[in-house]
Amino acid sequence: MKDKYTLTCAVRAALPIAIAACGFISVFAQSSMAQGSGDKAVPQSQVEMKNRAPVSKEVLKVNLPKPYEAKLSNGVTVLILENHRLPTATVQFSVNGAGAIYEPADMPGLASMAAQMLSQGTASRSSKQIAEDTDKLGASVSAGALFGSAASQMTASGLSDNLDQWFSLAVDELVHANFPNDELAKLKVRMKTTLKAQRTQPTFLATERFNRAVYGSFPAAIISPTDESIDKITAEDLARWHRERWVPQTTILAITGDVDAKTLTPKLEKWLADWKKTDYAEPSAGSPAPASAKRIYLIDRPNSVQTTIYMGNIALDRRDPDYPVMIVLNQVLGAGPQSRLFINLRENKGYTYGAYSVLTALKYAGPWRAYGDFRTDVTDGSMTELLKEVNRISSEPVAVNELDDAKRAVVSSFALSLENPSQVVGYAITRKIYGFSDDYWDRYPEKIMAVTPADIQRVAKKYFNAETVQIVAVGDASKIKSVMEKYGPVEVYDSTGKPAMAAGAPSNPESH
Repeated sequence: MKDKYTLTCAVRAALPIAIAACGFISVFAQSSMAQGSGDKAVPQSQVEMKNRAPVSKEVLKVNLPKPYEAKLSNGVTVLILENHRLPTATVQFSVNGAGAIYEPADMPGLASMAAQMLSQGTASRSSKQIAEDTDKLGASVSAGALFGSAASQMTASGLSDNLDQWFSLAVDELVHANFPNDELAKLKVRMKTTLKAQRTQPTFLATERFNRAVYGSFPAAIISPTDESIDKITAEDLARWHRERWVPQTTILAITGDVDAKTLTPKLEKWLADWKKTDYAEPSAGSPAPASAKRIYLIDRPNSVQTTIYMGNIALDRRDPDYPVMIVLNQVLGAGPQSRLFINLRENKGYTYGAYSVLTALKYAGPWRAYGDFRTDVTDGSMTELLKEVNRISSEPVAVNELDDAKRAVVSSFALSLENPSQVVGYAITRKIYGFSDDYWDRYPEKIMAVTPADIQRVAKKYFNAETVQIVAVGDASKIKSVMEKYGPVEVYDSTGKPAMAAGAPSNPESH
């Protein structure tokens, strides 16, 4: 089968772009490398390190392969992308409306537990039989539901020549899961152990408080279950959630690998015949509003040798026309080692191993976030430099050469991702979920390269406001509380998420 990609500016031409964006350079001045070409070696003293690599000025032109698309009689949307390089196949069920964003407020963890329990027993197989059958087929089947997501996922993979067998196994879990109480009890023990371990990690504590700060009462504020919710959720709750939410009409089934789309589709109709359509329709998730006033949160972690800092606020959702601009803005600010935060706080100041920024944009508006782990004794300087860079992106136009490097880095990363068929079909899933046009990804590089300094500054001013930023610090309160108070009143919490006063830890009453 011929390669489906048409890259008029080849991916190979994009590779130097990625190298330049990462700041790499290769200079060969050794005489042994010059021998055989007739050239004399260049003396080391005459080598000028430009820290640049040649780059193409062309805009990457892409014509992504469009998956074969079909709709089964039970409502499942099928996307099939053939790739015959290896005798394997991967299938992914994206069950929209079954994600944690829709959980009852008193049952965080319900979606995740339901997904994990699919492999723990069906009407015809025990968990042991499922594991043995999976191993015999050389396949893998897993399911999950991330906090903050609108969908649950099931993924299965294996050899293409026995796809009918391992797909049947996956469908048995998908449709006929029976949520046995003995396996649920074991899962609850594992989840509680995980929760206990998570609370020892500063990143978890920072994320928990940051999400609550930026999302407020919106469901994405919750990032984990609690001991109480784990105890409360029953097998009947899981079965009801599965019956009501894991339904075919809201599901996208994406398949990639060594398959024939036209012959596989009728088989899917037969294999999924027991999965019956219902009247359920995915509700709107709504969208959170940005925080309107700056607040500072400190999670006390006694004897910590570093301070973990997160700062940010709600920005935009995935459909927003400013999304490509925000991607480039984030590349300039903190997407990697060539970005401002990394260069300033690591390379220039030596405060950290790395400082970064990230953007979350889903069906609802998500936050931008600048973050890093810093030595306790440089918490003050780290706060100063983080805020300086966040303010600078909106107050000063980005230099043209810096912006060009950032745009080429984004496009190069996209170009390289096209080598992975699973990523390509992932782009197709995104296009379906958000209702993008068929040529959305074909035009993506063009949209990125069209971003101007004025666009960056306009969008930064819209979403980056020092007066409304939410700041979270995790560290030793006895050493960093006075530092954080320079930026405003500080609310102190302990590692359980409770206000420090209530837990008996030292804190000033006026900070609450």
